[in-house]
Amino acid sequence: MKALTFPKSHRLLKPSDYSKVFDGVQLKVPHRNFLILAAPNNLGHARVGLIFSKKNLKLAVQRNRIKRQVRETFRNQQDLPALDIIVLGRQGLAQLENPAVHSALDDIWRRVKKQFNKQLEKTYRKSTSEGPDATSRGTD
Repeated sequence: MKALTFPKSHRLLKPSDYSKVFDGVQLKVPHRNFLILAAPNNLGHARVGLIFSKKNLKLAVQRNRIKRQVRETFRNQQDLPALDIIVLGRQGLAQLENPAVHSALDDIWRRVKKQFNKQLEKTYRKSTSEGPDATSRGTD
């Protein structure tokens, strides 16, 4: 069994990492209390970045509790696609108990995988329905 760790390589660390996701969003997963933005990466594994504002979570204790929950659920996801993911907090998050946050995040990760697979399937169908490309045609 693979060790469930959360190394630096699985985190968005630099502002440029966040900018790439914001500029190239290909996947949006809305939820009442969260918004997930994602863009593909070439690393072979998912990375996560967290944005929780003081406007939505007034106390540092609240922000840190939610961040821990997000990191823990992300760490337990074995089969996330190679995406750079930003998790944004929305209003009402502070009132949720830990089990409710955990179940909401599990649902969100499931939806991220599902939407990614749908997008991949659309891309595959689009590329196969275009027919043979010009390079495979014989010229006389």
